Amino acid sequence: MKTLNYIDLFAGAGGLSEGFVQKDFNPIAHVEMNKLACDTLVTRVAYHYLKSQNKTSLYHQYLEGEISRTELLSKIPSKLKDSVINSEISDKTIDSIFSKINTQLGNKKVDIIIGGPPCQAYSIIGRARDPKNMADDPRNFLYKLYVKFLQEYSPKMFVFENVPGILSAKNGEHFEKIKKAITKAGYNFDFKVLNAKDFGVLQDRKRIILIGWKEELNLEYPTFKSETKSYQILKDLFADLPNLQNGTGSLGVVHYKKESTEYLSNTGIRNCIDFTTQHLARPNNENDLEIYRIAVDEWAEGKRLNYATLPKRLIKHKNITSFTNRFQVVNGNGVSHTVVAHIAMDGHYYIHPDKKQNRSISVREAARIQSFPDDFYFEGGRTAAFKQIGNAVPPLMAKAIAQKIKETL
Repeated sequence: MKTLNYIDLFAGAGGLSEGFVQKDFNPIAHVEMNKLACDTLVTRVAYHYLKSQNKTSLYHQYLEGEISRTELLSKIPSKLKDSVINSEISDKTIDSIFSKINTQLGNKKVDIIIGGPPCQAYSIIGRARDPKNMADDPRNFLYKLYVKFLQEYSPKMFVFENVPGILSAKNGEHFEKIKKAITKAGYNFDFKVLNAKDFGVLQDRKRIILIGWKEELNLEYPTFKSETKSYQILKDLFADLPNLQNGTGSLGVVHYKKESTEYLSNTGIRNCIDFTTQHLARPNNENDLEIYRIAVDEWAEGKRLNYATLPKRLIKHKNITSFTNRFQVVNGNGVSHTVVAHIAMDGHYYIHPDKKQNRSISVREAARIQSFPDDFYFEGGRTAAFKQIGNAVPPLMAKAIAQKIKETL
């Protein structure tokens, strides 16, 4: 079977792309405006190239700090590094982006375009926090630029990912415009709200996945089988990671404390090396740590902490009427609630379920909840890594979508 080529728009750290690469799709280009996310993409491009050359030991040397990133990237063809395009997608930049993609493309064709515009303008929480309900946010109209890529490259199919709130934004007006623009560009499509937990991801994460195809192809939306086996965060996902206290851990090498679990092996989250990285927990003050202990105790009784019911000495926010669930414990005996980019600001919404550790989850734990492989390295430090992880599509979910696209094409 010939290799299928794709372009990833609004690529972030490459969670969606990772799933497609794992199913042997070939990335022509990733387009992303955030510089640190682009650094992560380039590092991952380096990994996949070295893996194809049976030279992953060089990548492992980078993770272990034995060679610098400059030395790592010196082993990679320049064209591959240039395939990550660090640019905002706008009317002003789109021709320049087309030109760079065309250089990468050469005589090849684009089979599929993947990606989804930033979701803040469509998210229900984002609209609730904005006095204008995000009505004037320019991100509402990035779909027009996505459609321009469809018109320019005429791929057989595309995958457009976003938050469920896109359906209700401005009483559904935005989504109707998106549908009309796609149809006008010559594509049929369908969409569903898919949940990452149905794809084996240990996270309750609902997303709109819109899949489209050229009108003449006469295709249908794929049927996805739901993952039926039940796994748990503490027993199956976190079990082999060393215990941490708040403010401890390392962005560098961290060795596992026990053998892999069935879940980690089956999903490929733990893969081929005897260490991971970025198992680092943020520091907390004593006030927050006391709240964490209370939250874990309440969660053990099946209750979520209501911020307004805390002892007055612990309440530091004036607002005790909305967002009273700002302190939440990750469900250690099931799947996590949704990981979002706000985890970069504080970890209160992601308290570790083990009271003895009394902290928020580490970078690596967040990455695992999102189903990133343990050798996936997020550039830019702890805060940048959390943001990249929270914005990503879970690779395990992306892999299942890629498999169906591959079967279809």
